[in-house]
Amino acid sequence: MRAPCGRLSRPAHRTWQHGGVTSATHSPSFPAVADSADAVLLGLDPEQREVATTLRGPVCVLAGAGTGKTRAITHRIAYGVRSGQLMPASVLAVTFTNRAAGEMRGRLRGLGAGGVQARTFHSAALRQLQYFWPRAVGGDVPRLLERKVQFVAEAGARCRVRLDRNELRDVTGEIEWAKVTQTVPADYPAAALKAGRETPRDPAEIAQVYGMYEQLKRDRGMIDFEDVLLLTVGILQDRHDIAEQIRTQYQHFVVDEYQDVSPLQQRLLDLWLGERDSLCVVGDASQTIYSFTGATPDHLLNFRTRYPQATVVKLVRDYRSTPQVVHLANGLLNQAGGRVAEHRLELVSQREAGPEPVHAEYPDEPAEAEGVARRIRDLVAAGVPAGEIAVLYRINAQSEVYEQALADAGVPYQLRGAERFFERNEVQKAILALRGAARSGGNDPLLDDVVELGSQVRAVLSSTGWAAQPPAGSGAVRDQWESVAALVRLAEDFARARPGATLADLTVELDERKAAQHAPTVQGVTLASLHAAKGLEWDAVFLVGLTDGMMPITYAKTDEQVEEERRLLYVGVTRARLHLNLSWALSRAPGGRPSRRPSRFLSGLRPGSAARGAGKGPAAEGGARKRGRRGPVLCRVCGRTLTEAGELKLMRCEDCPSDMDEGLYERLREWRAAQSRDQGVPAYCVFTDKTLMAIAEAAPGEPGELSMISGVGGRKLDRYGVDVLAICAGQEPGGQDADDA
Repeated sequence: MRAPCGRLSRPAHRTWQHGGVTSATHSPSFPAVADSADAVLLGLDPEQREVATTLRGPVCVLAGAGTGKTRAITHRIAYGVRSGQLMPASVLAVTFTNRAAGEMRGRLRGLGAGGVQARTFHSAALRQLQYFWPRAVGGDVPRLLERKVQFVAEAGARCRVRLDRNELRDVTGEIEWAKVTQTVPADYPAAALKAGRETPRDPAEIAQVYGMYEQLKRDRGMIDFEDVLLLTVGILQDRHDIAEQIRTQYQHFVVDEYQDVSPLQQRLLDLWLGERDSLCVVGDASQTIYSFTGATPDHLLNFRTRYPQATVVKLVRDYRSTPQVVHLANGLLNQAGGRVAEHRLELVSQREAGPEPVHAEYPDEPAEAEGVARRIRDLVAAGVPAGEIAVLYRINAQSEVYEQALADAGVPYQLRGAERFFERNEVQKAILALRGAARSGGNDPLLDDVVELGSQVRAVLSSTGWAAQPPAGSGAVRDQWESVAALVRLAEDFARARPGATLADLTVELDERKAAQHAPTVQGVTLASLHAAKGLEWDAVFLVGLTDGMMPITYAKTDEQVEEERRLLYVGVTRARLHLNLSWALSRAPGGRPSRRPSRFLSGLRPGSAARGAGKGPAAEGGARKRGRRGPVLCRVCGRTLTEAGELKLMRCEDCPSDMDEGLYERLREWRAAQSRDQGVPAYCVFTDKTLMAIAEAAPGEPGELSMISGVGGRKLDRYGVDVLAICAGQEPGGQDADDA
C-alpha cells in the first residue's frame, strides 16, 4: 500500500523508525527503571545505539538540536554500568548548568546507574578543591564569593572609576571572561584588543578594576567561581600525587555541551584525563552562543585532529520539531558562513507534518506584543498548556511590554532568569509544611483517611491557604499559585513513578532537586531571553523583536559576531516542537517612523523575501558565494514540497523516479572508497551516499554547477572538485579517459 508520490505508508508495527523510539527530548519526570543492560538499549535509533555501545576510546558525538543527545549519553553510561563494563564510581559526567546536571542524574537513576557522578565543571572542581585543600595548601578553603557585583563596585570606587548599573554588570562580565581565558589583569588590554571585544570602559580602567577586585578577595580570604577552576588546575599541575589520585578515582569522562568549553575548563579536563583517552564529548558547533563568556567550539571542531582514532557519531534525526520547523532551522544555517558553518548538521525531522511557521509584521512594539498575546490566548483556548508556550527575545529589556500584554489578556506567565524557583517564598513555605507533615507521620489529623500521595500533598498545602482552583486574573497572586501548583503536579508524577512513596520520600526528592536547581514546570507562559532558553523546549515558541539592530544585535560588528547572532536565532527556532511564530515591529512606539527592517537572517526564509549572502551586511553579501536554496523546495518530478535532508539533496522525493547515471554513481563510489582508505576516515566523511546520488543525477560539468549540490561545501569543492568533475566527464582523476584506464 502506497501513500501519495509512491511513498510507502506507515507500517502497523512499531519500530524505531515508526514511533517505537522513545521521545528523545520530552522525557517523563520520573522514567521507569530499566531492568537489564539490554533494556537500556530499547527504543534507541541506530546512531544513538552506536553511541551507547561504544564504550572505549575517544568518542565524539555531533548532536543536532532535538536529536536526543542527553538520552544517548545517559544510555551510554547506563549500558556500560549495567553490562559491567564501567564501574559507576569511575565515571564523571560534566555539563554546564545545575539544571542539566540534575536532569542527567535523574535519568541515570531511572536507568539503574545512580552511583555515577554527574556535575557541572564548577561543582566537580569545588568538591575536589574542598577535599584536597588541607593536604595541598593547609587550613580551610577560602570562602566562596556568591556574587561578584558588590566586590567589583567596591574595586571600582577604590580605583576612582565610577560605574553605572549597566557598566557594573558588563565590567563583571569582562573580569569573568579574562579569568576563564587565563588572562591576568596586566595582560587584559592586549587580550581584549586581540579578541575584538567591545569593552564597556577603557581597557586600562577595566584592568585596574580587575586588579583591585583580585586584591580585595585576597585580603578577605575569598574566592570566586572562576578561582575554583583556577585553583584546582593549579593543585593538579603542582601536585602529581593528587592528580594521580583523581585519575585513579575517575577512569571515564563524558562532557556534554562540549562546544561551550572554555580554555580553562579544557585545561582542567586535560589534567583529569592525564595521558588517557577514555573520553566521550557531545556537542553541536551550531549552538555555540556563549563566546562572550570565553566558550569556544574549537575543542569540538579539533577533536578529530587531537584524537585521529576517535569514533565520530552524528545525530541528525530530530525528534523534537516538525518538518516545517526543521526546514526553517536548516535554512538559517544554509546561509551561514565561517568555520562553524562548514561543520553544520542538517537535521531530518522524525515527526509528522505540522503548521507552517508564521511570520508577522506589526507597526510598533506594543502592537506586536498585543498580537502575540492574542495568538497565545487562542492557543491556550485550543488546548495548548500555557506552560508549553514561550516568548523569546534578544535582551531582557524587551520583556516588559510582553508582561503587560499577557497580563491584559489574562494569560499567566513566568519570567525565566528571575528569582529561582526554590527561593520563592511560597515554595519555601510549601516545602516547610510538607516536611512538617512528613515528620508527623500518621499523627497529622490533616492526613486522616488520606492515603494517596498526591491527595496528601494537596491536603497539606490547603492548610497553608492554597486552593485547587486558580485565582482569577494574573499578576503576583496567580504567579504564587502556579508555583505551588507545580509542586502538586511534581508530587503526582512522583507517586505514579514510585508506587508506595511517602511524604518523606517526596521531601528527599525535593531536597535533591533544590540542590541541583532542577525546578518543576510552572504552568505559565515562559518569558525568556534566547540565551536563557538554551536546552529547553516548548510546543509553541514566539520569537519576537526580529529586526536588524536587535537580531543581529547592533554591537555585533565582525562577521564572527554576526554569525554567533545567527546561531542564537537558530537555537530559538529549534526550541519549538510544533508552533513557531516569528515577528517584528517597524517602529518602537505607536506613530513612530517605520524605519526598521526585518532581520537579515530571515531573508529568503520569510514569504516574499530574497536570499541574502552570509556575512554581516551588504558588503559581505556582494562577495559571498550563493549556497543552498531559499524558501520552499519542490520535487522536480512531482512538485511536492520537500522537507527532509536527503530529499533536498536529490531535489526529488525518495520514491520518485531517478534519472541517475548508474555507471557514474558506481565510479564515484569506487573513488570515494579509495579516498576513505587513503585518509583513514569513514566514507561518509568524503561524501554521503545521497550527495553522490545527487552528483550522479546532475552530472555537473563545471565547478559552479557542482557547488550548487547540497553537501558540496566550499571546503569539499576545493579538496575534491577536480576529481569529481573529471569522473563526471568520463575521465580518471589523473586526467585519463575512463575507457582508456
